[in-house]
Amino acid sequence: MSAADETSAVREAHRLDETALASYLESHLPGYAGRLTVRQFKGGQSNPTYVLETPARRYVLRKKPPGKLLPSAHAVEREYKVIRALAGTGVPVPEALLLCQDESVVGTAFYVMSLVEGRVFRDPRLPDHSPAERAAIYDAMNEVMARLHGVDYAAVGLGDFGKPGNYFARQIGRWGKQYRGAETERIEAMESLLAWLPENIPGDDETRIVHGDFRLENMIFDADEAKVVAVLDWELSTLGHPLADVAYNCLLYHYEHPRQGGLTKIDFATSGIPSEADYLAAYAERTGRDNIEANFGFCLAFSLFRLASITQGVYKRGLDGNASSERALSYGPLARTLAETAWSIVETRCR
Repeated sequence: MSAADETSAVREAHRLDETALASYLESHLPGYAGRLTVRQFKGGQSNPTYVLETPARRYVLRKKPPGKLLPSAHAVEREYKVIRALAGTGVPVPEALLLCQDESVVGTAFYVMSLVEGRVFRDPRLPDHSPAERAAIYDAMNEVMARLHGVDYAAVGLGDFGKPGNYFARQIGRWGKQYRGAETERIEAMESLLAWLPENIPGDDETRIVHGDFRLENMIFDADEAKVVAVLDWELSTLGHPLADVAYNCLLYHYEHPRQGGLTKIDFATSGIPSEADYLAAYAERTGRDNIEANFGFCLAFSLFRLASITQGVYKRGLDGNASSERALSYGPLARTLAETAWSIVETRCR
């Protein structure tokens, strides 16, 4: 599926003043010229994302959603900063072209980047591919994740992108507050996680650039080969523990997403998709890391907890009428599923 083809007319809640936008781009974006056409990507649960088409070139614009926002959420400024910093590191990212923090232009801050052509895989099972192709796609994703975690964050100008160390404690506090701000019902598993996680943080602290939402769907692959040409959706990126990224990347080994499916029912011996153990082994070999399994149960539970909080926020924005996707209201039951899966992992792997 082509990334550029996944668009529709701009939804009413996310309409832009296209005249004001075109005027701003003419004054601030080098090379911009011509009549502007705007369409919106169908996906995306957080920041509304648009294709800007001109006679000479197509761009992508990402902005904060309208309405009242939770503190520190929808940080398009951080997205812009990290993809700009990663240019030339070997981590494939779109070209960061322009950041606008003047809310008078389109109502919120936004940034513009290059549109990268290629394939986006929505279904992690890759049903239309051969076992060899599946293996190559998963290996390419694994390789890019390892490459990201090998970047010297200070050397690329991201020394102030987060606070080195104490990542899990800060994240648990942040997402606990975000969850409370979007809570619509009591979920007992979330209450258990909120109490257990801060008391059981592993002692092996380290700091790398972490993407925060590293998964197959957030990548564009080359049209013809198993090569990642762009990693997208850097809103949750920061300085943190690399195993948080790895655990998040492995979540679909543990639950079935209601729309995308998962890997819980895959025959790894015949499908070409690596088992979780083999996937972790490949990452460990690439990064020279030993004993990933020691605290991986905690990392999985933390990642599911954080995703439950994010999902609850999507659902609440749907109730409030300012979600980026029309599917937001369908996410109501998912926060509970994620929290209960996380607590099950705690009880089976961390006790």
